[in-house]
Amino acid sequence: MSRDKAVARAEAHFDSGAFKADLARRVAIPTESQNPERAAALARYIEEEMRPTLEDMGFTCEILHQPPGKGPFLYAERIEDPGLVTVLGYGHGDAIRGLDDSWKEGLSPWELVERDGLWYGRGTVDNKGQHSINIAGLRAVLEERGKLGFNAKYIIEMGEEVGSPGLRELCAAYREKFRADVLIASDGPRLSISRPTIFLGARGGYAMDIWIDAREGGHHSGNFGGLLANPGIELAHALACITGPKGEIRIPEWTPGTIPDSVKRVLAEIEVKADPGGPELDPGWGEPGMTMAEKVYGWSSFQILAFKCGNPEGPVNAVPPNAWARGQLRFVVGVDPQEILPALRRHLDAHGFERVQIAKARDEVFAATRLDPDHPWVHWAVDSITQTTGGKPAILPNLGGSLPNDIFAEILELPTIWVPHSYPGCSQHAPNEHMPVAIAREGLAIMAGLYWDLGESGIPHAAAS
Repeated sequence: MSRDKAVARAEAHFDSGAFKADLARRVAIPTESQNPERAAALARYIEEEMRPTLEDMGFTCEILHQPPGKGPFLYAERIEDPGLVTVLGYGHGDAIRGLDDSWKEGLSPWELVERDGLWYGRGTVDNKGQHSINIAGLRAVLEERGKLGFNAKYIIEMGEEVGSPGLRELCAAYREKFRADVLIASDGPRLSISRPTIFLGARGGYAMDIWIDAREGGHHSGNFGGLLANPGIELAHALACITGPKGEIRIPEWTPGTIPDSVKRVLAEIEVKADPGGPELDPGWGEPGMTMAEKVYGWSSFQILAFKCGNPEGPVNAVPPNAWARGQLRFVVGVDPQEILPALRRHLDAHGFERVQIAKARDEVFAATRLDPDHPWVHWAVDSITQTTGGKPAILPNLGGSLPNDIFAEILELPTIWVPHSYPGCSQHAPNEHMPVAIAREGLAIMAGLYWDLGESGIPHAAAS
């Protein structure tokens, strides 16, 4: 009985094909939370797939419902001794729409197919593959040691892809039930395909609609050109005043002002570069004077996700009556989400765009979170992963994207350690989503090592406070 044997057991589980079979079965369940017709699939994933898996490992399971959740929540716990450290795990079984007709020939979102060292299928990385790796890592430790050596709790939701409705309310309602010492979970990409990574939080996400309703109906562009304001041109200028020509944000309240020294220190060790198959990066884009790592992990960014004016599919010779855009701010700790829209209003008014209308695009806003890189749990996780892989993992103070991490960090008051089992070029949210086989195998070894260390030496004393 040893750490090395637990890691080897996890690798053997992978090499036998058993892990691939589990993941293939889960990918085959079409859990599209954006599609109301898939409600039964959301419930089936919880009730027929994940609950039996965890119960077979000695977990006590409950299926919980919490408005306004899109589907059921699975809560599982294995309490071996109340005096032991308790870890909370999290995953989501819902997926983005399959986009079935857009995949490469011979591929389907609901069938796991291996090609050239990649596993294709919807949910392979977001997030079925990732929480499957973690649960398999738990099983390897349980089988090797005969027990975990710590207490484990797990939440699996079915609505993350639509903003995790109900998760915040669930964690508030069951705060005592979900109490733990640390969150260890997996989502999002590594820094690169070859380097194991931990991240300690997430950028916040705030979507907004920005539009002009100038008048009823379009009017002839010859007869009225020069007489009627064009909302498309007007809105384009309004959007242009939000950032500079290279994307640098011009609304002070949308940025943290400075990057903390501890964050700067860990980001100085991070090299951001394009992965094979990924897009070429634009080093001149974004906040001037910052490194690539600081731009995506230490600062805010604003995007225009969509812009519509007139009839793009069939333009006509008319001054359009309206124009609309969907904007999105990804923001870091130090930005007040309650100030995002009021600050935009003041900024537009100051630049003469009083008739531009703005509104939050959806109710759910992911807040920004970040565990201090100097926290004892961070050092513990880095040491564990280094022991397993032989190399120090990349430490990201927060993910560039957004997750419901604020629910765990603020409502449950947990330090949060995320260990991603994906990479930037995985086609997450797009056709041909895939997980590299090598990352999956290494992920099982990493998680088996982490879970073994939780039961073997526990945590640094300072991390318990």
